[in-house]
This record gives sequence, C-alpha cells and structure tokens, in this order.
Amino acid sequence: MPIGTPFHSRTSALCVSHNWRVWSGYLVASSYETLHEHEYHAIRHSAALIDVSPLYKYDVSGRDALKLVNRVVTRDAAKCAVNQAMYGCLCDEAGKVIQDGTVFRLGEERFSFHLAEPSLRWFQLNATGMDVKIQDISAEVAAVALQGPTSREIVKQLCGPELERLKFFRFTFADIGRVRAMVSRTGYTGDLGYEIWAPARDAEELWDALMRVGKPYGITPAGMLALDLARLEAGFILLEVDYTSAEKALIPSQKYSPFEIGLGWTVALDKENFVGRQALLEEQERGSPRKLVGLEIDWDGYEALYREAGLAPQLPTAAWRGGVPVYQGKQQIGQATTGGWSPTIKKYIALATVQGKFSQPGTELFMETTVEYVRKRVKATVVKPPFFDLPRKRG
Repeated sequence: MPIGTPFHSRTSALCVSHNWRVWSGYLVASSYETLHEHEYHAIRHSAALIDVSPLYKYDVSGRDALKLVNRVVTRDAAKCAVNQAMYGCLCDEAGKVIQDGTVFRLGEERFSFHLAEPSLRWFQLNATGMDVKIQDISAEVAAVALQGPTSREIVKQLCGPELERLKFFRFTFADIGRVRAMVSRTGYTGDLGYEIWAPARDAEELWDALMRVGKPYGITPAGMLALDLARLEAGFILLEVDYTSAEKALIPSQKYSPFEIGLGWTVALDKENFVGRQALLEEQERGSPRKLVGLEIDWDGYEALYREAGLAPQLPTAAWRGGVPVYQGKQQIGQATTGGWSPTIKKYIALATVQGKFSQPGTELFMETTVEYVRKRVKATVVKPPFFDLPRKRG
C-alpha cells in the first residue's frame, strides 16, 4: 500500500484536488488545485515547492568510493570537486542505460546518489573487492525542490546572503530555521532553482519555514503535472517514458545508449574503464542508429485538422506520455514519447526518438494525432532540445 512522504501531513492538507499518484511506493500530488496551470506558472514566474522525496538516495563512502563511482557512472567523478554535483548515466556492459541521475561529492571519499529507481544491488555487485560502504538512506532523507525566478530570494531570506552566490550544480549546508539541510543549485524544471535535502524527521518544520518565508514571493506547492510540463520544455527526459531502463527492457530495441537519448555529453570515454565503456567506444565510432530530438508541431496544420472535423483545436495542456508514431512519408521512422502545449513559448512541442538520418534540426516529419477518433498526421519540424533555455537557470 502506498504511504505518504515525510511531507504528507502538509501536502495532504493542501491537495484540494485529491489528485494523487504513486511514485516508488509513495503518494505525491499530481496537482494540488483542480487544474495544474497555476502551479506551472509558479515554476516560471514566482516559486514552486515540489515534493521529490521518493527519489532513491544512496551514500557511498570509503577508500574506494571514487573508484566505485567512476566504475558505475559515465562521467569522470575525479573531475567532480567536493560540494559539486554531476549528472550522468548508469550503463550495463552493453553500454545501454539503466538509468540517469545525479551524484553529489560530499568529501574526498564520500558521494551521494539521487536516482529514480533502486540501484543498491547494482552498486554492491560492482563494489566486489573494494573498500567501500554503501548505504540506502532513501527513507531517512526528505527532499523538496524550490524552483522558479523568486527561489533565490527565498533561499537568501532563509539561509543568508552567502546562498545567493551558490553556483549552478554546486551545493552547501545551511540552517533553515532549526533544520540543518543540504541545499543544491539543481532541479528538473529548466529554471532557476534549488533542491533541499534534510532529515525526514525535520520535514514538516522545513516545509513550514519555506512556505512562511516564501509567501511574499508567491510560493506555491506544485505537483507532478506542472513538473512534467516544465521538464518537457527544458528537454529533460524521463525514465520509463522517454526511454526504457536496460534492466526492464524485454527486447533489444527497448534498450538505449546515452548517445541515443541525448546524453552523449555525459560519457567520458577518456577516463579509466567503466561499465559499458567498450561498447560505447564502438558506438561512437560507427554512429548511433537513432537520436532523441525535439519536435515543434505545425500549428496551422494542427488547427486545419480540427477545422475539417468542425471543431476548435483541442490543446494538450497537460503533458501526455506514450508512444505516438512519427513518419517520413509513408514510413514510420520513430515515436514521440512526451508532448504538450507550452504556455511559455506558445507552441505544441514533443520529445521523440527517430532514426539518425532524420534527426537534423529543420527536418520536416509528420506526427500522428487523433481528431474525433480518427487518426491523422500533422507536420512537425525537428529542433534541438531544450525548446527554450533560460539564462537564469545557470546565472
């Protein structure tokens, strides 16, 4: 049976929609209000507070901690400074992605993983013979994302002016009221923002402090529907939606390499051997058969399909998930996996995986869409994600 996160006493009181979903065995709000639009606009125009506690969290420490991290992730952890975070992939021996996630370097011999799926067994298997301690601290740590343009002012008011200078993908420790927390300049919205990690026993006090100080800055609890739309605009992929974990794939075509899902930049082929390195070297030499791209749906064509049916266009205001065929002529050459209407750039956009030869920006393709129960095709132009990139995210 799903259980509440450490913030559940607060989030349940605010969730007037009663619209919940299950994430890794925990209840999280899909939206707090009946519609998610206000929550989305908080991400882009003020500040949104998002419960991300269901993430799996692992503490890795010991003399061989760096060795283990470098073995299981595609990034070069030796280049990651203390108090710095890095984003990368965990791959199998065939170079196929098990999952993506972040790693924080807490010390010379201590790291913390934040992942969407459990990976304790995978770490333990790869740590054979190493002097390293691996702890699953998922239930002990509450996590909340504070995202949006006013988030810096909220953190500054809570933690002092030194937090204002915290750089992108860096973290520090600070007191938020009486709660000792780790504060990182990270997030999943493509906007200015922070993630705050604290002992689960202090979750309620942390939430109350953020809501109290954030009130003049428009802080708004936001659910997964708002987050999903924001991450689509930012071009961020989602495990088991935009790609399948190599551990859950049933056939070879369901397995993806980092190069195929837009994460080739996270692969450090020049570092010491890591799981999947040889396969990824070979793929780099021969090229990848498919690529993750962005699609901008032709609005005039989309509107015309509805007009032919005597209807006004029906906009997907919530991001949809699922395999929607993408065509070049009569041939299906891929599938769109996430799509929706972007309120910020005023475009219908989607993430898709297509054959490599059709992945160049500017390529015109067609995406399937259904109008009044009839399958149609609408023109879509290939673009390179993200669909827009906010300077304040890194600034």
